[in-house]
Amino acid sequence: MRHPRKALRASAVGAACAALLAGAALGSAPAAQAAPGQPAAAARAAGVEFADIPGSGGITLKGNVFTPRGADGSRRYPLIVLPTSWAMPRLEYVAQARKLADAGYVVVSYTSRGFWLSGGKIETAGPADVADSAAVIDWALARTPADPQRIGMAGVSYGAGISLLSAGHDKRIKAVVAMSGWADLIESIYGERTQHRQAAELLGGLGELTGRPSEELRRILKDFLSSDLSKEKEMLEWGAKRSPATYLDDINANGAAIMLGNAWGDTLFPPDQYAKFYERLTGPKRLELRPGDHATAEGTGLLGLPNDVWTNGQRWFDRHLKGTDNGIDREKPVRLKSRTDGGYESYPDWASVDRTRRTLPLEGTKSIRTGVDSGANGGTALLSNTLDQFLKIPPMVSVPLLPRNHAAVWQSGPYASAQRVRGSVRLHTTLTSEKETGTAVAYLYDVGPLGLGKLVSHAPYTFRGKEPGRAFGVDLSLFATAYDVPAGHRLAVVVDSVDPLYVGHNPEGGRLTFSSPAGDPSTLSVPVRE
Repeated sequence: MRHPRKALRASAVGAACAALLAGAALGSAPAAQAAPGQPAAAARAAGVEFADIPGSGGITLKGNVFTPRGADGSRRYPLIVLPTSWAMPRLEYVAQARKLADAGYVVVSYTSRGFWLSGGKIETAGPADVADSAAVIDWALARTPADPQRIGMAGVSYGAGISLLSAGHDKRIKAVVAMSGWADLIESIYGERTQHRQAAELLGGLGELTGRPSEELRRILKDFLSSDLSKEKEMLEWGAKRSPATYLDDINANGAAIMLGNAWGDTLFPPDQYAKFYERLTGPKRLELRPGDHATAEGTGLLGLPNDVWTNGQRWFDRHLKGTDNGIDREKPVRLKSRTDGGYESYPDWASVDRTRRTLPLEGTKSIRTGVDSGANGGTALLSNTLDQFLKIPPMVSVPLLPRNHAAVWQSGPYASAQRVRGSVRLHTTLTSEKETGTAVAYLYDVGPLGLGKLVSHAPYTFRGKEPGRAFGVDLSLFATAYDVPAGHRLAVVVDSVDPLYVGHNPEGGRLTFSSPAGDPSTLSVPVRE
């Protein structure tokens, strides 16, 4: 029998690779007319040039250069630099780069170091990657009709992270569009001290398949997944060095206009860390959150199809690089799209999203045995939230059939009117454990009349070093979402101890007890839009 972790890794990586290869094949179609085998002059006439770009440390980055049609060097154009996503080749942005060039931009996209034919090793958005972006800008200013006063960066996922980091290190960058990226790498994959197993295995597997991971990356991933807490300090320092939030003061001082886009169900980089980062930005800023999983909200745009994320990204660049008065700076800067009704909502800031809250009491004492999956789960990385995005099929469970010895369950009464949940649901409870270490995963479900629960949100929580038998308070924010609970439905809170998305830390024979001591009731605080 295959080891369950290896089987999970193989299935997750296999699914992602299939999507990756399909996307690369489809996304490369617009570039086929300028593919190798045709004269370089013909490629230049079509407005695209394949280029070997000197990166930092003497490596070569494989890139594409797109220029406005008819550009003859008599004028300068704003420059946009696009680092590729994790594991993606340089053809990733062909469709959008061509659109931007047609709109009057010089666009340089390049395969990030360590992947495919670019040189070096995968440094996971480390200092070498930031130095690469600066080297690409230097090269573009020397070799293309790019304007040194009007430079922007954009990217999906890994490219988004590199773009944000670069904005904190390079004052030349005036605008950034960061899609499905991260601001805090530690909170993204190690929030509440719980390893996001499927996310880490997916990134590691794709890195091995499409590139050359550095020895440091291999060591960090091994320690991360093995739960070697003696290496935790090193892992935290490694992640902080690669987190734009670490360089927030520099980003603010440099003053780049920052647009952030993410999906509610991003299983690699949950939206909460982007929202926190957004609130601390002091320059021009915009935050857009939509249904979907990692990179699925902007994925159709990579195929050249109409896409709101890329459309607004170009509007952002038009305003902040060209000075076009297109009104984007006068719109309310926080835009949300509900997972259920499909419409957009606008807010003046993130704090306004969950300003109105309703409290659901979680009465009674409930005790569960750990180490057994109750059936309540957050889904499968990249798959479940994509199904929710396109087919409105989130992870589901029959709440009445959940085994109460392995799942603590609380339910509200049926609501007389729809409850429009917006933002981060907060769980407060008092926990007592028979072991000093443990993991609990909290879920919020929309429960229909027949007891079928649709997942609204969830979050894991891991504790260490607690005195067995001694109660302690827990405050846990579930991942932010926008979800409408229909009238007549209930909300259910479920807490169990096992979820395939995460590494669990429950010793054999553990028991978790959730209670409401006098003066400190267990509650669920639900943000709602009235």
